[in-house]
Amino acid sequence: MNDKELALKIIELTGSKENISSVRHCATRLRLVVKNKDKINVKAIESLDKVKGSFFNSGQYQIILGTGLVNRVYDEVIKVTGEEGNNNDEKIVYGNKFQRAIRTFSDVFVPIIPVLVATGLFMGLRGLLTQEAILHLFGLTTKSVPANLLTFTQVLTDTAFAFLPALVCWSTFKNFGGSPVIGIVLGLMLVSPSLPSAYDVGSGAAKPLMFFNFLKVSGYQGSVLPAFVTGILGANMEKWLRKRIPDALDLILTPFLTLLIGMTVALFAIGPVLHTVETGVLFVVEKLLQLPLGLGGLLYGSFGQLLGIFGIHHILNFLEISMLANDGWNYLNPIGTCGNIAQAGAVLAIAIKVHDQKMKQVAYPSALSAALGITEPAVFGVNLRLVKPFIAAMIGGGVGGFLASIFHLKATGMGITGIPGTLLYLNNQLPFYILVNLVAFAVAFSITWLFCVPKTEKEEVVEPKEEKEVSSESLFAIALGDAIEMSAIKDPMFAEGIMGPCAAIEPADGKIYAPADGTISFISESEHAIGIITNEGAELLLHLGIDTVKITDEKVFDTKVTMGQKVKKGDLLTVMDLDGVERHQCQKTVITIVTNHNSYTDIAQVKTGSIAPDDIIMELSL
Repeated sequence: MNDKELALKIIELTGSKENISSVRHCATRLRLVVKNKDKINVKAIESLDKVKGSFFNSGQYQIILGTGLVNRVYDEVIKVTGEEGNNNDEKIVYGNKFQRAIRTFSDVFVPIIPVLVATGLFMGLRGLLTQEAILHLFGLTTKSVPANLLTFTQVLTDTAFAFLPALVCWSTFKNFGGSPVIGIVLGLMLVSPSLPSAYDVGSGAAKPLMFFNFLKVSGYQGSVLPAFVTGILGANMEKWLRKRIPDALDLILTPFLTLLIGMTVALFAIGPVLHTVETGVLFVVEKLLQLPLGLGGLLYGSFGQLLGIFGIHHILNFLEISMLANDGWNYLNPIGTCGNIAQAGAVLAIAIKVHDQKMKQVAYPSALSAALGITEPAVFGVNLRLVKPFIAAMIGGGVGGFLASIFHLKATGMGITGIPGTLLYLNNQLPFYILVNLVAFAVAFSITWLFCVPKTEKEEVVEPKEEKEVSSESLFAIALGDAIEMSAIKDPMFAEGIMGPCAAIEPADGKIYAPADGTISFISESEHAIGIITNEGAELLLHLGIDTVKITDEKVFDTKVTMGQKVKKGDLLTVMDLDGVERHQCQKTVITIVTNHNSYTDIAQVKTGSIAPDDIIMELSL
């Protein structure tokens, strides 16, 4: 029975979807609020494949499915019932808030990567085929290239980036639960031909629109972050409106108000702020380039990639044009190129080192694209997603930029970087151009290879050793207090051992400790449940309090560990606010559950009564 079939069967045996008022879930249980309990066929539900048991508690019919499965079945149930209720889902949380934010950003960008990789290839080929140096080899000039052919190449190279905000808005709406078609229209509005192009404003060819004599507005061509923020606001606005607008008016008012409010915020709030930031960036970069001893190259090479993330890099076009107009040289291009090539080095290291085939499929073409001057796939698809490789690339770009400044490298034009950019250095500077980029690439590649590959992806060298036979494992108490028998737990799921054998403690204080050496396998969003996989293979669920999942208006857990972290026996995992738990009329009992109990021949609680974290509370026998 697959997930969909199981969900449909649960709905049927619960009395059909009309009998379900709301659906919620926690780490292990599907929680249903029903209109008529008598319509539920409890015995039939409990006999279903993959259902471990069920019971009524706190006004809910709770079906025990286990971690992972409950999330998938919940999604299938929602598709049928459309009733989410007021969910307090215990979602698995990976990493800290910053890492989760970066991951969300990357999830939005990943679907766009293929077209950007293709665009990078097109741009690289166009840069090679339209340069005087290449055309001279065939006895041609730029005037020899038909205008229609140039137009065709521009369509191939410029379209994806000109409409990038539309792609970002579409993907953001899709990820945040909005209507993708509204998202793509809102994104297209950000690059409307009626607005002065960001490229033209950046180059000085056009001026931004002026509203109310102080708000400067232009398009968002090539921008990422403004479109991302606009997409988040728009998607959440749409969902908020749909809950409040009558069905008869939904078709008219919801898209109308979503687009109106989204575009107004984008143009009159986000836009002016970014314009102010752009002006500041232009001033700072100009001053950086004037610093002695290569410091300017070091700083811009390190941090230049951040400008692309925030969508404020267009303003530098104006600076490059000014340099070329003044003395015919572009001092910014070689430093920026080092940053691009460093991103290629970092992402290539990831591509070679990781085992994840999906990551490899993204990383290899992203490395090629970055080498051709298009870094978005590498940055958003891999490096920024993993964070550390992006930092490694910043270091590599800084070293390369430093050398570029020391060698006084200068380009004869603008608009191309990376491998195609070699055509801008055919003025006896090409060897130095190649050298600084090789250094930037090598530094970023080496740092990433040595220090930045995700821990779960590192190749482990297994040294031959005599296998030891592990016959048992001891679990220590997770808190100071009084240990009680499993049957005394005031929750039928735990008392009857439905999720597995467990040991409970009535804590004397709020400190919760690791029961064994192992790895944090998950942390619930409410932080009341922590998963640990011990070094000996036991899969443990630490459930902190009973019904504490419902505490949403107060932070009662101060978690000290993160997803994937290695812990030792006795390490402090979290601190419970016991008074806060009791204020919400929840029980403060802390429970250690062995969820893979089928792997053991015997699991026994060895101590009750007064207990401390140094005391063994359970023995697991193989």
